Amino acid sequence: MPVSSALLIETRGAVEIATLNRPDSLNALNEALVDELNAYFGGLAERPEVRVVILRGAGRGFCAGLDIREDRASDETPVLRTLRTQTRIGNIYRKMRACPQPIIALGQGAACGGGLSLLLASDVRYGAPSLKLNAAYIRIGLGGCDMASSYFLPRLVGASLAAEMILTGRFIDAERALRAGLISEIVDEDALLTRGLALADEMLATSPHGLRLSKQALNLNIDAQSLDAAMAIEDRQQVILSATEDHKEALAAFLEKRAPNYRER
Repeated sequence: MPVSSALLIETRGAVEIATLNRPDSLNALNEALVDELNAYFGGLAERPEVRVVILRGAGRGFCAGLDIREDRASDETPVLRTLRTQTRIGNIYRKMRACPQPIIALGQGAACGGGLSLLLASDVRYGAPSLKLNAAYIRIGLGGCDMASSYFLPRLVGASLAAEMILTGRFIDAERALRAGLISEIVDEDALLTRGLALADEMLATSPHGLRLSKQALNLNIDAQSLDAAMAIEDRQQVILSATEDHKEALAAFLEKRAPNYRER
């Protein structure tokens, strides 16, 4: 995978560590970083050798959101220019949810606006004690609902806390994020990567197709129309997976009390 200055990719076996690499600006989303994130997450569907992604930010913050200091002047009208920016950044979160690999986010310091949404669009989130999060948009004269915050937040933390964050732009700290279920665990900053890699190892112990279809089912069933609709998706994936060689291998390994040797991708 090509390495850029804005987004660093480190490969560790079947795990890739994607690091936002603009520490001097708290990893704010400039055009270069937005392009790199879109290209990276958009390409993962064609890279089955990558099974888990860890997302983190370099330096003292995770991501401060949109880089409002960047000059975005163009020949477009203001409306078209803003729409283009909205769409380009918003596509990152769409691609994060669409990619088949689980994404483990490791947050420290500020996660604001579009940076908050990078955490929300991940599958699992760990936070350092320094983590502070806000839906910053309303604080700069815009609507508080932006970058999928009005979709993700109510589903993760409930309507009341979501409204509190979106209607005020106020920060919540790691302790409150943990109590609300926004993050899974508070981890000392110097242990974040170790904890993320340990979780990735647990995911790698599952079958490749089983892991991917499980993420797909979670995505679909969060908006399922009914219990029956959700269970139909579950039944479908179990029927598909039961016909794989990896399922047979997992059963044999369980009975023989050994680790499975998965072969399918």
